[in-house]
Amino acid sequence: MRIFVAGATGAIGRRLVPMLVEAGHDVTGMTRSQDKTEALRGAGGEPVVCDALDADAVRDAVAAAAPEVVVHQLTAIPPAINPRRMADDFALTNRLRSEGTRHLVDAARAAGARRVVAQSVAFAYAPTGPWVKTEDDELYRDARPPFDSTFAAVGALEATVLGTEGLEGVVLRYGYFYGPGTSYASDGSIAAQVRARRFPIGGKGTARWSFIHVDDAARATIAAVEGGPPGAYNIVDDEPAPVSEWLPVYAAALGAGRPRRLPLWLVRLVAGPYAVYGMSRARGASNARARERLGWQPQFASWRQGFADALK
Repeated sequence: MRIFVAGATGAIGRRLVPMLVEAGHDVTGMTRSQDKTEALRGAGGEPVVCDALDADAVRDAVAAAAPEVVVHQLTAIPPAINPRRMADDFALTNRLRSEGTRHLVDAARAAGARRVVAQSVAFAYAPTGPWVKTEDDELYRDARPPFDSTFAAVGALEATVLGTEGLEGVVLRYGYFYGPGTSYASDGSIAAQVRARRFPIGGKGTARWSFIHVDDAARATIAAVEGGPPGAYNIVDDEPAPVSEWLPVYAAALGAGRPRRLPLWLVRLVAGPYAVYGMSRARGASNARARERLGWQPQFASWRQGFADALK
């Protein structure tokens, strides 16, 4: 098939493009950086330089590629996130998820594509009820500042992809990426914080996090490109876990000291409300639907093995 990948040089795009090519697909990869075109060619894709916030440019790029499937992997998340600057750090990503998604979906329809597969997140569920969520559970639609704009942008992306007539919309709610090129890699920003013991466990660390190795995420994306019914899917491993459980294992895999423990009031004072949310209220996700309907399963069933393998 002819596949158009927007965000082809990001953390998942770099892994996804060569896998699609190896699977026999004809891939056009969109990047906003001229400097990254040779890497795309080296991965077997045909590069196109385009600003996703320029509707006309996106329409022309997608039309020229004439894809059957458009894959949306657009983000602009800084290498190191400051939880006190959520609104600023995610401002461009929020625009890509709202405006950029609309541009891609409109371009896909105009070009005659039949399916759009888009990146969402598995950690945007409402922080109430069960600790592990399914795709039928509500997203966090009434979040307060400073992260209300981020959750609103995720909701806008999903509504556009799943609600556009004439297209098969697929939303992949990825867990936290780890593996090569991610912030959890040995040279990533999270790894640096954990080594410096600047990533503590807040309170009891009861919030559940769901992880996914970036290669497993890419394989799930290929499964969604090639088949499966439209809809939303959690792309996570089999073991959503409390921060108090996964963070010490991650630190040990890095060879770092055991994470500190801080009371939630001090976490709020030092890092702000989003850090408190991530330590005490965030929910994990179940991958049962993706296993059943996409025929996918993660190679790394748990972050326990995945961290050790990725960081060895």
